[in-house]
Amino acid sequence: MTDIDTAEERAEDDAAAALDEAKLEALRAEAASLKEQALRYAAEVENMRRRAEREVNDARAFAISKFAKDLLGVADNLSRALEHAPRDAEDPLVRNLAVGLEMTQKDLQTAFERNGLKRIEPAVGDKFDPHQHQAVMEQTSSEATPGSVAQVLQTGYELFGRIVRPAMVVVAARDSTGTRPETESPAPQGDGAANGAEG
Repeated sequence: MTDIDTAEERAEDDAAAALDEAKLEALRAEAASLKEQALRYAAEVENMRRRAEREVNDARAFAISKFAKDLLGVADNLSRALEHAPRDAEDPLVRNLAVGLEMTQKDLQTAFERNGLKRIEPAVGDKFDPHQHQAVMEQTSSEATPGSVAQVLQTGYELFGRIVRPAMVVVAARDSTGTRPETESPAPQGDGAANGAEG
């Protein structure tokens, strides 16, 4: 075997090795790309699984919302009956009726809470919250802070944080005479008021 043959074989071996190295690099790049794609698909599938699970849980939780809404009228009528029930009546049958109504209302509220239905009961003077309250009308008042709840007409309810029925309220408005309620700070007087009028 001559030196020329040996040199040619070496050159062929080097070319084959370079070709193999190029193929190997191409395969590594393809493997990395496929791995990245597989990870992306796995993340997408996990997100879809979580979304589907959340939707199923929401559907299960809020499936009773229509039924609960229908029962709110019953709860309202029961409350009205209790407001007018004579608890101090001489007739024991009438007293027992009032006690029975009270027990029924407690049981109904317990059943509501056990199933995630909670009362929204704003107090008079609370700030009006359009997310939980429905303003039925405004009432001028020289005592209440404008924009606060002046009167609660109907209790609201929420189911797992979602409003089923907002609380119906009367909202306090500024007195038409222009007097400020005591809860507001009076307008600045003296030089400050004059300067404010000029600016």
